[in-house]
Amino acid sequence: MTTGDDARPVAPSKIGVMLVNLGTPDGTDFWPMWRYLREFLSDPRVIELPRFVWYPILYGAVLTTRPRKSGANYAKIWNRERNESPLRTITRAQGEKLAAVFAGDDRIVVDWAMRYGNPSTKSVVDKLVAQGCDRILTFPLYPQYSATTTATANDKLFDALAKMRNAPAVRTVPPYYHEPVYIEALARSIEAHLKTLPFEPEVVLASFHGIPKPYSDKGDPYRGHCLETIRLLREKLGWSEQKIVTTFQSRFGAQEWLQPYTDKTVEKLARDGVKSIAVINPGFSADCIETLEEIAVEAAEIFHHAGGQNFSHIPCLNDSVEGMQVVETMVRRELSGWI
Repeated sequence: MTTGDDARPVAPSKIGVMLVNLGTPDGTDFWPMWRYLREFLSDPRVIELPRFVWYPILYGAVLTTRPRKSGANYAKIWNRERNESPLRTITRAQGEKLAAVFAGDDRIVVDWAMRYGNPSTKSVVDKLVAQGCDRILTFPLYPQYSATTTATANDKLFDALAKMRNAPAVRTVPPYYHEPVYIEALARSIEAHLKTLPFEPEVVLASFHGIPKPYSDKGDPYRGHCLETIRLLREKLGWSEQKIVTTFQSRFGAQEWLQPYTDKTVEKLARDGVKSIAVINPGFSADCIETLEEIAVEAAEIFHHAGGQNFSHIPCLNDSVEGMQVVETMVRRELSGWI
């Protein structure tokens, strides 16, 4: 096939599918952590303070002290065999398993990227285009939408496209907080995990990453998405409002964040006489520092210190059969019309 007097052969077009997760440092030492935190905390979607107010704080107290503290926490969960964070290990596995699903279709190329850190969104977009993809479906792996996650992942994609003369057509997978396949996967993962425990949790906390309350007050739909996920999950499991409780973790800085706070709730439950709890993180598609260290380690310590006895962290969907069914279902639906 040719086009015009000086036409050259046009290769058959391909479709790129790009899974995108939050991000990861390249190492646990000071400078890899410094670079990662600088990129993350410089994002105006994440920190909405004016630059002239925030940057002196960021480049002063925050980037002077936080890289060492965060690096020490990452070191507790680091994948030593691969010398990488669990988030990178799991996201790679998700990408590889999705690629295997489409292995028989030479029109589709699957890859994965990070919003912050490596592999960068731009590098993966460039790679997909170099492989002949003139259409890209990007999948921000956040079930519940927030401007601090889904929107900024899409921003990074469009930044990459803005520098291309021949940019591909793009689609983005919408939030899937209420999709039946996702709710079913969460329910099955909870039921399967609880069967392995030698105790019955009196309460299951559904802990989501928090956002500052002013972001929610200004219209970010994240809180509503989280609450709807748990309403549907509670309905699916047939549980009461007392059995599964929604909380928010990972607050940063002095301003108020979405409440109730996970750490305070864990402590209060123990002090009120609750002896056995489990915690699930429905807002994370892959286990990471916020689940493996902040919940499985820190929250467990808070619970035990306050008098609790039995604590269990329920793993994220990760690259499990149920988790990959969610990913595949959403990708196939959004590819409709392209394939």
